[in-house]
Amino acid sequence: MSLILASGSPRRKELLSLITDDFIVHSVDADETLPAGMPVEMAAAYLADLKAHTAAQIFPDQIVIGCDTIVLLGDEIMGKPKDREDAHRMLRALSGETHSVLTGTSLYYGTQTTVFTTETLVTFYPLSDAEIERYLDTGEPFDKAGAYGIQGKGSLLVQGIEGDYFNVVGLPVAGLSRALRQFEELVKKPKIHLNRPSVKF
Repeated sequence: MSLILASGSPRRKELLSLITDDFIVHSVDADETLPAGMPVEMAAAYLADLKAHTAAQIFPDQIVIGCDTIVLLGDEIMGKPKDREDAHRMLRALSGETHSVLTGTSLYYGTQTTVFTTETLVTFYPLSDAEIERYLDTGEPFDKAGAYGIQGKGSLLVQGIEGDYFNVVGLPVAGLSRALRQFEELVKKPKIHLNRPSVKF
């Protein structure tokens, strides 16, 4: 049974290959508008489930993996920066602070599903404007949530982390590996059909 990775992220593709090489990448387009009033802590799980559900309609006989990673500072979700000024604003806000990186992961097989969220705490060094500008000059921040990539030159900004490093990159590898094993056992269980005795009147 092949896996379907409902993400176009090259980083997630690389990380999933640590678990298995038997998967297909299928990026999906989904409306990522969050429902009004949704707690920010639930956003990653909601978006991951949305992506997995969308792909599961196309691949009903395969296990689908949907993921979404958010950077959360207080109550603000920091997505990909709109431009250089926005990236500078994000990095200035993260400077010297501890923020959460939340990755929601959703597994689908037909109508069966499981969803979980993995949190890693990341602490930045205090950053000068010159440090921020040098990092922006690398071009690395502009396609990354929170305007940094911990697996690249963004690692120079990070004082420490608490939790799963790979979760910050975009996929909680160890947690997903265990969740997949449990989910595969679940979907392989034979369905029980009860034979009801006929009743004569």
